[in-house]
Amino acid sequence: MMFPALDPLLHSELRLAVISLLISVDEADFTYIKELTGATSGNLSVQIDKLTAAGYITVEKGFKGKMPRTTCRITPSGIEAFRDYVKALKKYISARK
Repeated sequence: MMFPALDPLLHSELRLAVISLLISVDEADFTYIKELTGATSGNLSVQIDKLTAAGYITVEKGFKGKMPRTTCRITPSGIEAFRDYVKALKKYISARK
């Protein structure tokens, strides 16, 4: 049995955490994602940029009152990539049989 390739973009712990979070909500702001993942602002920004460049998420920058707000949403491509990743992991797990 050949093991399926794991998406290297989602194989990063923080990027996988971001996608896992976004797949279960309509949107999430940067601060919320940062709090749930425990990531630093700098590292989270870099990982969000990578997910955005891949087309897995969209980012909208705006303001809530006078405070800047960054909102992230998963895209259909991101949902598909996540599902493929989970499906591949299940094949790894079932290979023990």
